[in-house]
Amino acid sequence: MINLGILISGRGSNMAAILSAIKSGDIQNVRPCVVISNKPDAAGLKVAKEQFGIPAEIVPAEGLKGWDYDQKVVAALKNYGVLPESALVCLAGFMRIISPEFINTFRMRILNIHPALLPAFPGLHAQKQAVDYGVKVTGCTVHFVDEGMDTGPIILQSPVSVFEGDSEETLSARILEQEHILYPQAIRLIAEGRIEINGRVTRLKEI
Repeated sequence: MINLGILISGRGSNMAAILSAIKSGDIQNVRPCVVISNKPDAAGLKVAKEQFGIPAEIVPAEGLKGWDYDQKVVAALKNYGVLPESALVCLAGFMRIISPEFINTFRMRILNIHPALLPAFPGLHAQKQAVDYGVKVTGCTVHFVDEGMDTGPIILQSPVSVFEGDSEETLSARILEQEHILYPQAIRLIAEGRIEINGRVTRLKEI
């Protein structure tokens, strides 16, 4: 059984997609243990508690940066049984850069979803980057988190067409629909032991 911690900063729509997949049985052998937000007004906290019955914790930054803050998050995760050797930590709209110490503590146990087909358009406003660049296809990527900016090994990707006249908002909405499908798929594959990592390349094992 994999104990799961989810980190959010806002509405938590990807969090809800993950928790829905677990509740429906689409993802098995994963136990959601806690949802943590750095923002006390994050709407996803209420969703986690009231819709899914998952404990929700606020770990305010209070001006702390890097590991000074992240060690508080790690402590909260561990308090709920989310341990480095047996857990997953999913970033679901967590608007902070994870420190190297946090990454090293949960090495290859932290997942993120990015609204582009990495390595294209890393960082903030990936959807706007895609529109401004004029690409015809973008999408979303689930990847392991390493010390770089959206550079960790890629687990799954899903393409999304960019239409003439798209804005950042319209494109973001279509990408988000695919994120809600892709993130649970990636977690299910990990729970089934089907993701094999070789350097920065992942391979899907048959069962």
